[in-house]
This record gives sequence, C-alpha cells and structure tokens, in this order.
Amino acid sequence: VQLQASGGGLAQAGDSLSLSCAAPGRTFGSYVMAWFRQAPEKEREFVAAINRGRSTFYSDSVKGRFTISRDNAKNTVYLRMNALKPEDTAVYYCAASSSVIMSQYRNSDMYYYWGQGTLVTVSS
Repeated sequence: VQLQASGGGLAQAGDSLSLSCAAPGRTFGSYVMAWFRQAPEKEREFVAAINRGRSTFYSDSVKGRFTISRDNAKNTVYLRMNALKPEDTAVYYCAASSSVIMSQYRNSDMYYYWGQGTLVTVSS
C-alpha cells in the first residue's frame, strides 16, 4: 500500500504551506497517521501524529506552528505548517499504522505504510 504525499515546495521564512497525504482505495479511519521529516544529513524525525480519536501529538520543534488533521471520508491526512523556519527544510513523509501505541507514536519503526516524501524548502 502506497500513501501519496503532496504539497511540498518552496517557501520563505514566516510563510505557510500545507501538505496532504492520501491513501486511495484504503480506509484509514482506524489508523494512526503521522508525519515525519528528514533533513539533509540528519536522521528522520517525528513531526506530528493523529489517532483515530483525533487526538494530536507534536514534536516540540513544531508545536504551536503546525497542525495535523484528517478527513476519514477522503482517506487523507493534512499537515498545515505556519510560521515556517529555515530549519523546517526537509523531505516530509506521511506514515500510517494500525497497531502503534501512544507511547510509540514518535518511533518511525512502528509505522509500516509510508508515502514517497515531499520536499519542503524554506529560505531565510
């Protein structure tokens, strides 16, 4: 199963961008959906997650600036990124899991469906 991420691009510091991740043909209403990112020469890191109860979780670096949401009718998860900073520059990946527990939401190894990644570049 392939998730389809889109919406990346170029932005200036302070701008906003929105990412989308669709799962065509799949019903992901019961899945935990998450976004991770990987900057050049850095490890992949957790950004945000949303569970089937729509509870949301964020890394400290994006809390208050990014918002994750989901539309189960469209099998789509979104990441709204406000007040972008140059350090937000990375390839962003969406991920899904039906079995990850709350204490492991930040662990990329717990997700077994992944999107192809979409590049976000923020200039200063």
